[in-house]
Amino acid sequence: MTASDLSPLGTPWLCFEDLAVGLKRQSATRTVTEAEIVEFARAYDPQWFHTDPEAARASVFGQVVASGIHVLALWRQLDHTINSDIDFVCGVGWEHLRLKRAVRAGDTIYVTSEIIGLEPSRSGKARGTAVTRYAVLLDDGTECVTFESINLVYTREGRSRVAGGK
Repeated sequence: MTASDLSPLGTPWLCFEDLAVGLKRQSATRTVTEAEIVEFARAYDPQWFHTDPEAARASVFGQVVASGIHVLALWRQLDHTINSDIDFVCGVGWEHLRLKRAVRAGDTIYVTSEIIGLEPSRSGKARGTAVTRYAVLLDDGTECVTFESINLVYTREGRSRVAGGK
C-alpha cells in the first residue's frame, strides 16, 4: 500500500462502492470560546452581537453568539476528523440548511453525519453522488445547525485513475 492509497485519516480511501445508506459517524467534541467567536466575526461577519460582548448583552441572545458562517466553518473542521477518508471529488450543493439554535461561548459542540442517499453516475463517469445529512449539535444532543450535503464521490475506477495520475 502506498501513501496515495491512504486517506488523511491514515486509512484506505472509501470509494462510492464502499458507502452505504445509513452510514453514521460522530466527531469528538469541541468547546467554542468567546475570543474565537469575536475574532471570526470581526474578520468575516462583523455584526455587533457577534463582535461586541458588552453590546451583545442587550441582544435577544444576551451575549455574543457565533455567526452562522462560523458554525459552518467549525462543522467543516470537525467533519474532516470523521469523513476525510471518503474519496470526494467535490461538493455540489447544500439543501435544507437550518440554523436552529445559536452557538454561544462555552458551548461544547460535535458533528454527526449520515448518508441518506447514493446514486451512481448517470453519465457513466467514474463517480457517484452521495447525499449526507449533517448536524452540529450541543453536547446534550440539541441540534444547532442541520443540512443535507450533495457530494460527488469517486468510484474505485475513479480512484485508480487519480492514483495513477490519469
